[in-house]
Amino acid sequence: MSRHYPRTPDGRYFVARQRLWRCTDPRLDETTRRDRVRELMRARRAVKAALGADDDAALAEARAAVQAAKLALGERGPVWWDDGAPDEAGRHPANSSYAAWWRAHEDVDAR
Repeated sequence: MSRHYPRTPDGRYFVARQRLWRCTDPRLDETTRRDRVRELMRARRAVKAALGADDDAALAEARAAVQAAKLALGERGPVWWDDGAPDEAGRHPANSSYAAWWRAHEDVDAR
């Protein structure tokens, strides 16, 4: 990622726009990860094109492709960790099991 987004200590999430977003499955080898990211970017461009063309069928197809790419990356769907911890994606870090980490992170950023 070109910008710095804080990552949770366990590497499961990064924080953007005050929300937890699931990271890519770290077990993917670099070639596979890169290919799947390319698929995701291609699908996102297709969403943008479909929105510009006001094409509902193309938009549905492109959004399905985004979903498939996110699933393949481990960013959606079943979690990639195996310790039984729930998926907290979409939550504000202060309202999650990462609340203490987030408070400490905010204190550091405020300095």
